[in-house]
Amino acid sequence: MPTGEGSRVSSVEDLDRKIVQLLASDGRMSFTDLGKATGLSTSAVHQRVKRLEQRGIILGYAATIDHSALDLPLTALISIRPIDPSQPDDSPERLRDVREIESCYSVAGDSSYVLIVRVATPGALEELLAVIRARANVSTTTTIVLSTPYERRPPAL
Repeated sequence: MPTGEGSRVSSVEDLDRKIVQLLASDGRMSFTDLGKATGLSTSAVHQRVKRLEQRGIILGYAATIDHSALDLPLTALISIRPIDPSQPDDSPERLRDVREIESCYSVAGDSSYVLIVRVATPGALEELLAVIRARANVSTTTTIVLSTPYERRPPAL
């Protein structure tokens, strides 16, 4: 993926990018600390953050969770594709209330979607796969994550 100037979205100022990057790393960073890191006053940072929220660039703030501590140590990527391609493409809606599904991505290639799921055991994963297949009328291919060197890194701005 390109990282040069040409790949930047021009509608976001450099200072705003810096604020977004800092908040992506620490969503609880105070306006005072953001000001120190950017050279802006606390009130100027507050105004910029408010504007970034209003523009939909900052969508919210969330805690980073240790899933293993919550007895959900198994992460899997599940590729799904419809058994009958002539049927409506409504898998995300059919699976929306399945809480084990953390993310659903529409993808190009052999599959229609890739799901990221977190479960407690391999048995729980098998049960989840059966639920996904039945609800969405799809076939599945599963990849289990063995380790996570890093995830949810702040974007390269």
